[in-house]
Amino acid sequence: MGEVSQEDRQAICDVFERLLEDNADEVRLRQVIETDSGFDRELWHKMSELGLTGIMIASEQSGVGGSLEEVEALMEVAGGFLLGGPFVECCVIAPTLLGACSNSALSTPHLKDIAAGRSIFTVAGCGQTGDWTLAPDIVAEPHEEGWSVSGRAHFVSYANVADHCLVRANTRDGIGVFLVSMDDPAVAVMSHQSNDRTQRLCTVVCDSALAMPLTGVGDKAWSAALSNALVALAGEQVGGSHRIFALTVDYLKMRHQFGQPIGKFQAIKHIAADLLIELESATSAARHAARVIASDAEDANQMSYLAAFTCADNFR
Repeated sequence: MGEVSQEDRQAICDVFERLLEDNADEVRLRQVIETDSGFDRELWHKMSELGLTGIMIASEQSGVGGSLEEVEALMEVAGGFLLGGPFVECCVIAPTLLGACSNSALSTPHLKDIAAGRSIFTVAGCGQTGDWTLAPDIVAEPHEEGWSVSGRAHFVSYANVADHCLVRANTRDGIGVFLVSMDDPAVAVMSHQSNDRTQRLCTVVCDSALAMPLTGVGDKAWSAALSNALVALAGEQVGGSHRIFALTVDYLKMRHQFGQPIGKFQAIKHIAADLLIELESATSAARHAARVIASDAEDANQMSYLAAFTCADNFR
């Protein structure tokens, strides 16, 4: 990946924020979450035109060649708007796994399609427990035409709008990752109701669906993809927390009691100060994790776990 300067990173975020201000304000958000897909495809295409969907894809595959630092910064912006969509699955996890595939004839066209916004990817990686670190409930078997996968995957984000799915499956030689077309009639998608209307979760059922193995993609690549996803989500939670805090401060200035803004009361000031400290700590954790992962530091995994815990707790 190439190195993006702080100035360029900020410029990318500024452009993204202006795009969301014009196309993803609260009115538009409420309209999108009432649709069946919960996904604004027109906005996705505008994001791809700006290069955002290819942020983690190398320039050789028509991407921007950025790192997790740029992803985390973009997700802070997205979190401030409660932006729904498969960005983490399609633009963070999928490029990490496809980029680790030794079969460039398979991976390169798909990476180019992601960068151009022509294809949407999702990821099927866990069973009913929701633990992505456990063995999956899907089995892959070789046959004359290649491979097929069978089984059930839970908590698959935006499978209802995806063109392809990267499926983590058990094989005779261990766990591998396989590429499956969502147009395959052997693939069924069942949508679920979620408390968070900005997200769409599904169960994906495969019944001997044709699959292409991502050769060379093993536990190391899977772990890296999960770490990247955790930090991206941490950035999203930081962005949401910043927005919530700003709204709260505005309310404390506007709401009057006993003839003065309630923000002047000492008890409220103390609570706000504590929240600000927690928010700044969470922000630092997310940005530091993105930085150490981008630099391939030894403690990258630990920092991703710390960021995930800190930011989720702060956001809640």
